[in-house]
Amino acid sequence: MSDINLKPEGVLSLQTIAMPADTNWSGDVFGGWIVSQMDLAGAIHAERFSKGRCATISINQMTFLVPVKVGDVISCYTKILKVGNTSIQMQIEVWDSHDSSRP
Repeated sequence: MSDINLKPEGVLSLQTIAMPADTNWSGDVFGGWIVSQMDLAGAIHAERFSKGRCATISINQMTFLVPVKVGDVISCYTKILKVGNTSIQMQIEVWDSHDSSRP
């Protein structure tokens, strides 16, 4: 499948811009900053859904495909996969808003 056909799954839960303070020694944005934005997006969606407080208890998988640069506007899309009695399993994708074909 071509990258041109890829689209984000879920709802847009957070958008933000990468700033110089968020970079590592190579000039790329820290992976930890991306994870932090994903956590915020997941919390927004989970708390709206549950109408209560939520906390992240685990991350099952994380794959970084391309570096994020200063000035990139990232969009976090969230999708609820499974709802339990006291848990919500969620998929979170981060896309660069400057190029919607690039995850």
